[in-house]
Amino acid sequence: MITVFGSANMDLAAYVGRAPKLGETVTGRDFRTVPGGKGANQAIAAARAGAPVTFLGAVGDDAFGAEMRDTLAGAGVDVGLLRRAPGVSGIAHIVVDDEGGNSIIVVPGANGTVTGPTAAERDVIAASQALLLQLELPMPAVTAAARAAREAGVPVILTPAPAQPLPGALLDAVTLLLPNEHEAAGITGAADPGAALDKLLERVEEAVITLGSQGALYGSRAGERLHVPAVPVKAVDTTAAGDTFAGALAVARAEGRPAADALRFAAAAAALSVRREGASTSMPLRAEIDAEIG
Repeated sequence: MITVFGSANMDLAAYVGRAPKLGETVTGRDFRTVPGGKGANQAIAAARAGAPVTFLGAVGDDAFGAEMRDTLAGAGVDVGLLRRAPGVSGIAHIVVDDEGGNSIIVVPGANGTVTGPTAAERDVIAASQALLLQLELPMPAVTAAARAAREAGVPVILTPAPAQPLPGALLDAVTLLLPNEHEAAGITGAADPGAALDKLLERVEEAVITLGSQGALYGSRAGERLHVPAVPVKAVDTTAAGDTFAGALAVARAEGRPAADALRFAAAAAALSVRREGASTSMPLRAEIDAEIG
């Protein structure tokens, strides 16, 4: 079982030919509300990739909260411990251009009420094969969940996004750090991904730096280094590519796949996701990923 401790947001997505500049108004061609949030996205991605998944977090007592709970459950994610907080759910305002690029504003809502895992949630974490974390919950909550997993001997995979300073107490509990190249540069001060990878491995046991169309770099303190190319694809919407990669990677690792195979599995899942619009709606099923790998 994989556990995700993280955010659930309703994505309010506007599709435009090009994103507006500051002070500019442009006319969009479409608008959609799609359940998302980095935590919920990773949970759905992992479930669709073939793993039993439990999601821990909070939604509001509004209509968005009910819809997000139903969406997670409909994807096969266990939401038995998903909290219902008074007030509004988290939302993400997303602008997607015709090149598939995006810009996002997140308003935490109910996510901001999560201060750490409850006793019941700690029990679920301790029984997991992996814990997936992101940074859309308050940092003390993320750190507490990571430490609970570490104390139970459960591997911790952290996507350090949205980018922000990472406390030592959190990094000390992380097994695998999964930044994109911009986040890796921000964390380490090294613009070159290879140099950034070396610096990350001074803090964590393993790291993967995703490089968009250039694939991904993997390294471990044991000395293993890999570059896995991306699957060539014409991107329609990259909104959930990183979360899809993270969820699929967690599944592959839980299945005991070697690093190279796990990364290829994750890259195939991410490539499938960017061919479709939306976040949770774009994530591929296990059969699709297996077919993409061949």
